Amino acid sequence: MCSDVGEQKNMYLDQILADRRSYRMFRPEVPEEDDIRRILHAGLLAPYAAAAVGDSKDYFRRFFVMKKGSQSLNAAIPLVMEQVNVMAQGLNAEMEKNPPLRKKAVMFVQRLEMIRKAGRVPGVGNAPYYIVVAERKGFPPVEHQSLAHCLENMWLKATALELGFQLVSITSQMSGNVEFCKILGIPVGEWELMGCAVGYPADELSPSIRPPVEDVTRWLE
Repeated sequence: MCSDVGEQKNMYLDQILADRRSYRMFRPEVPEEDDIRRILHAGLLAPYAAAAVGDSKDYFRRFFVMKKGSQSLNAAIPLVMEQVNVMAQGLNAEMEKNPPLRKKAVMFVQRLEMIRKAGRVPGVGNAPYYIVVAERKGFPPVEHQSLAHCLENMWLKATALELGFQLVSITSQMSGNVEFCKILGIPVGEWELMGCAVGYPADELSPSIRPPVEDVTRWLE
């Protein structure tokens, strides 16, 4: 049985989980750097694949914070946009040879086309901060799982701080980009990447709708 303190903790956590949303529009005001540090610290607390990364003296997780208007972000923006074009061209070519893929990927292709027409990747340059998280590659290769844990922690902390948060999934395609890794100051190919945008949300989003737990759960004997 939970104590009163435990119930209060659960109540706050339940509220944060329910409030977590994807924001794609941000106000121009820049959050305090201390709030960004608190979000990064939450990422550091996330689980990781200890057996995969071994006992390397060089820590396995890194954070790179790019502020809107900074030299680093201005250099990164066209590189990320170029990767969107490469993905779109490659996917279109693959769908020509694979009709079932066309049916499966139609919504993603439409999303890429919207980004190409807009000429910018949401979250990269339109938010006050674009943050890249790097996870050292190991064996077995579970870096993406560790990055997912890390970004979820950061997302929940941003929600608790009443900041907007958006995953920038195209970042995962940049780990093999020499120029992008040069901006970060890491060797190309040695790290897996994921990114997010953080800022004050421009709009209040409607509550997230999920089915009742019992509708999607089977209690197995």
